[in-house]
Amino acid sequence: MPVALSILDLAPIAPGRSARDSLAASVELARAAERSGYRRVWYAEHHNMPTIASSATSIVIGHVAEHTDTIRLGAGGIMLPNHSPLVIAEQFGTLETLFPGRIDLGLGRAPGTDRPTMRAIRRDQTSADSFPQDVLELQGYLRGESRVAGVQAVPRAEGEVPLYLLGSSLFGAQLAARLGLPYAFASHFAPDALHEAVAAYREEFEPSEQLAEPYVIAGVNVFAAEDRDEAEAQRRISYRNRARAFISRGQGGREYTDDEIEEFLASPGGHQLSAMTKYTAVGAPEAVREYLEGFAAAAGADELITAHHAEQVADRVRSVELTAKAMAGNATP
Repeated sequence: MPVALSILDLAPIAPGRSARDSLAASVELARAAERSGYRRVWYAEHHNMPTIASSATSIVIGHVAEHTDTIRLGAGGIMLPNHSPLVIAEQFGTLETLFPGRIDLGLGRAPGTDRPTMRAIRRDQTSADSFPQDVLELQGYLRGESRVAGVQAVPRAEGEVPLYLLGSSLFGAQLAARLGLPYAFASHFAPDALHEAVAAYREEFEPSEQLAEPYVIAGVNVFAAEDRDEAEAQRRISYRNRARAFISRGQGGREYTDDEIEEFLASPGGHQLSAMTKYTAVGAPEAVREYLEGFAAAAGADELITAHHAEQVADRVRSVELTAKAMAGNATP
């Protein structure tokens, strides 16, 4: 059975562009994904990051849903310890009510930001400790089976809002297995524990009302273009921008030249940053297909959630289209 294909859209704010431009690009990307047969598009909750526009994740999902017709949309993910389970149940119950049969809810326990921003969010240092209980509380609200006496989430959608657990360690894998939920591994930026976590998840999985058998989604970066040289050029620009954003934080927003960025990338710190994107498909469609099929088989993934990082929107959309054609067995542009 062919591996399912989806997209993680980080709603990047490119140099010289605005957040409004970024959100317009997210609509364009989702429309391309819908045309190309992708299963879903997810948006991630990040805070205090000048290059990412998806901090108000549920609003972004609603905006994109309003401008698309059939593709599933969701959070990949909501960082649940930043919120009360009731508020998230209300938000996603509202989304499912407005866009029935199209809404997913992926949940993580990381802060999605740095320590000062955690304090600004009013997140307690121990918030993540109650993550398993918070997932169950949220699930109860969404099903109309509240675990809190006298409290219900309104509106509650008639249809199901499926939950997915996100992670990059054994903790998330084991929790997803115990609760019988699909598991999405963040291998697009935290690759180290991928195989160990997936093995633990599959071995320990317990069937649930939502899911009878284990289901694994693995993240992977993609730069697909007409030829390898173009794809490599897009990758270099994207990762240079990523490194620039990384080292600029805490430096008063100082601008770094390309030569300074290349010097950083050649340093141990740069190598560590590069290692985070270990799983990346780069090249023409056929090469991307071979990489993704091999990655899916090695990871034991039922679905790949692809992150397309080209700086220019047109290149990102083209990467989405070429990847879909290639994975469908038609690598001809």
